[in-house]
Amino acid sequence: MKRKSVLITVLLVMLAAGLFAWQQLSSRQYLIISDYETKTVYVKAPVKPGDRLFFGWVHSLEKIPWHEYYHITDKNTLMLETISFPAFGAGIPADRGKKVRVENGLIYMEEINQEFEQFDWINSHFATRDIKINDKLLTTGNNLPEHTRLILKITKGGF
Repeated sequence: MKRKSVLITVLLVMLAAGLFAWQQLSSRQYLIISDYETKTVYVKAPVKPGDRLFFGWVHSLEKIPWHEYYHITDKNTLMLETISFPAFGAGIPADRGKKVRVENGLIYMEEINQEFEQFDWINSHFATRDIKINDKLLTTGNNLPEHTRLILKITKGGF
């Protein structure tokens, strides 16, 4: 009888530990870059609310660098805070954000505060540059499939 009680106790402890681990993993946020059509995942990285996402690319018409600065929210969304670029041109907004400043040859439009559930783009090895989390390189356009429609989103549990 004592052996049975010990076995039941061990099984209950293992079950509790498993449930705790599952809860922790299922509530963790991940940044995922995947194929729009096939859902193939190319990048999966753990993130948390407040982490900063940098998305750098080259404007297709003006051929100038364009930088987007987001932060990750606790609602699994991306909050666009700032964009920067060296010059105005076709398709480049003149009135984004609450503040505009010029620094080191770049125009910064700040306090945009536009929320995105995800964003998608057609990847180009020429246009898509660096994608970073908290200033750490996550991937580049060259590491993602060429001329493929991709989705970048935040999920819980990585699904």
